[in-house]
Amino acid sequence: MQPSQESCEVTPLLMDMAGSYLTPQASLSTSFTSVLPYNKDSGILSEAEAMKAQKALADGNLLEVASAAMETVRRVSTTGVNIAVTGESGNGMSTFINALRGIGHEEEASAPTGVVRTTQTPASYSCSHFPNVVLWDLPGMGATSQSLKDYVVEMEFNQYDLFIIVASEHFSMNHVTLAKTIEEMGKKFYIVWTKLDMDLSTTIFTEEQLLKSIREHILENLQMMLVCKSPIFLISSFEPLRHDFPKLRATLQVDISDIRCHGPLQDLFHTCEKIINDKATCLQEKIATDSFQNTPAIRDADGLAECLKAYQFSFGVNDKSLQQVAQRMGKESLEYTAITMSQDVQALSRVDWKLMCLTCRVMKAFLFLLSYIPSFSSPIVQCVRRMQHKRILMIVVEDTKTVLRKVLKDSSISG
Repeated sequence: MQPSQESCEVTPLLMDMAGSYLTPQASLSTSFTSVLPYNKDSGILSEAEAMKAQKALADGNLLEVASAAMETVRRVSTTGVNIAVTGESGNGMSTFINALRGIGHEEEASAPTGVVRTTQTPASYSCSHFPNVVLWDLPGMGATSQSLKDYVVEMEFNQYDLFIIVASEHFSMNHVTLAKTIEEMGKKFYIVWTKLDMDLSTTIFTEEQLLKSIREHILENLQMMLVCKSPIFLISSFEPLRHDFPKLRATLQVDISDIRCHGPLQDLFHTCEKIINDKATCLQEKIATDSFQNTPAIRDADGLAECLKAYQFSFGVNDKSLQQVAQRMGKESLEYTAITMSQDVQALSRVDWKLMCLTCRVMKAFLFLLSYIPSFSSPIVQCVRRMQHKRILMIVVEDTKTVLRKVLKDSSISG
């Protein structure tokens, strides 16, 4: 059921029930009464989180939205993540898993390793470095099937959140095709070149030359199949403190957090985006009828700086609000104010050509000349004013979405 037009109308509020004037923020924010109905089947965002975000945006309270984002990240921080380790038989997948887990192959809980194929069926392993993450040691390609298509089906690739493609000695067409298949599934993957210690012990090149050669070899093969560039890590499973191993662990930590948070935060963004657009539509209707002139937040409809300030308050992207949000996210306030366009009318007029045309000297001179013809000037002045207000409003709306995206991104990183 969609909200009725009456439910989303922003009515002029001159005074509250006690007869006293409302604050500028209240006059444009609390008068917005639309709340999108929560649909339990719409996503993985909890009902409480959705309603909290909706109310906060209706009130122009981005600080509450930031809190909702942080709570969402906290709630999903223990969600299980499945990582598949795959490649060709003999590439050292099981040894790599043991190294990633920080245990030796002789320990009882280690993945079995050997010079011959040791993994016959998918085996799962926990990892103390990554809580609630399951590492799946898959049989090598060609071990259970005659084709890659059968391998993908038999290994149930759709159940994994991230893939690590292990290679050594050479990066074959099987590896490339596997990467292409995973990419087409919309899944993230890494290329991990193991046994770097063996390569270094037999090469005539310097370490720098060898690493560059291996990377170029992998990239050239991926580009042949138009596979997008993915993270490449060159490691030795027997030396987990050297080469790209520490970088691999750090990248994996970030991506695990992203996997857990991406869905819920995207759900939260879409929920917030709907309420922002709904609120903007209601304010546009208010501008179209000139009813904003009766709102104490805007005492001078021709004072664009005052109008800009009122719309910033309404959506919660004024300086004070952004400073509070930045503090809540553990960031410098400049990080948030710097990404907004609507810092002041003069600066805004210089970067937005539409507003520039509506506020330039030529336009001002034209309106001044019209003032000598009262019968023509009034309708034209009102039309230009509405266009100015709508443009400023839409820029503030885009700023609100930009700030919201940063809030969600920072929430994911901090989580």
